[in-house]
Amino acid sequence: MRIGAPKEIKNNEYRVGLTPNSVSELTRLGHEVLIEQGAGLGAGFDDAAYEIGGARILQRAHEIFAQSEIIVKVKEPQPEEIKLLRPDQLLFTYLHLAADAKLTASLIASGAHCIAYETVSAADGSLPLLAPMSEIAGRLAPQMGARFLEKENGGRGVLLAGAPGVPSAHVLVLGAGSVGVQATEIALGMGARVSVIDRNIDALRRVAARFGARIQTVASTNQSIQSLLPEADLVICAALIAGAKAPILITRDMLTKMAPGSVIVDVAIDQGGCCETSRPTTHKDPVYTVDNVIHYCVANMPGVVPRTSTLALNNATLPVIVRLAEKGWRAAVAADVHLRNGLEITNGRLVSAQVAKAHGMALCDSNKL
Repeated sequence: MRIGAPKEIKNNEYRVGLTPNSVSELTRLGHEVLIEQGAGLGAGFDDAAYEIGGARILQRAHEIFAQSEIIVKVKEPQPEEIKLLRPDQLLFTYLHLAADAKLTASLIASGAHCIAYETVSAADGSLPLLAPMSEIAGRLAPQMGARFLEKENGGRGVLLAGAPGVPSAHVLVLGAGSVGVQATEIALGMGARVSVIDRNIDALRRVAARFGARIQTVASTNQSIQSLLPEADLVICAALIAGAKAPILITRDMLTKMAPGSVIVDVAIDQGGCCETSRPTTHKDPVYTVDNVIHYCVANMPGVVPRTSTLALNNATLPVIVRLAEKGWRAAVAADVHLRNGLEITNGRLVSAQVAKAHGMALCDSNKL
């Protein structure tokens, strides 16, 4: 099988779909790997490292797309990349289609087969290819929130850890899943007071068992969120519905309850965001203000630490890439219901129920293709 990894071209995206070690494993198994020149430089991997692993370096993205049977990326394809996809090709990457009707329609029109990292499941109901980036984004969220709470960056001038005789900042985490747990751990480590809200009582039990009396757990209702917003210095939006648009937990009206200069870090922005006033931003221009509340809504948060993120992502994706290459994507998907959950578009048809619901599009049964 011929596998290609182009250079990521999304704004300030420095991760890469394959590491040199992944290339070495794939070539050892007899597969051919094509890497675009300079694709790994942002993550600290030069072309020579890929060549040592057995990859062939090509100068342009269009060469990678033209010659590869499987395209392995990190982020969703940009418009100029979609034009390079073809009907017999497999695209394997993060897609987050429920938040982007235009991207969904474009990928359907391309005829390519699209498997989304974020909806490949495991037997225990987890999302193993989403987990590493969720963990990193969760760990980054308090760090970014603390940065923009600084007065110089427009915040209210609050230190998460407080000081002797001065209360620590209050961090409100919306969601007790992977992102929320990691955000809670780092926020506690930075000395903050933390409240975690979730509608899943079992999830709250798990987070309470992990962190004990150091945190406050609250059952999620509209009223409970509204009651905690006025005292929150930093709100981390970490609620996720697998494959679907994120739930709106903070409305525009609720912003008026928050203190001026407080910060919202919306980690769920890839799936549309949990705040009504959230819109995607970039690492170059990460924040904006609505009703005196700072919004940090960078859609590729882990991209700011590309080496760590690329290594963590490949740890999760490589075994799946090997299966896809060894069996062929059709046989691999047919043999594994959890991998089939990641198949969102094939043969010019949408096969993801969550994406179809989000956009009011026609749904095709993947079992009949």
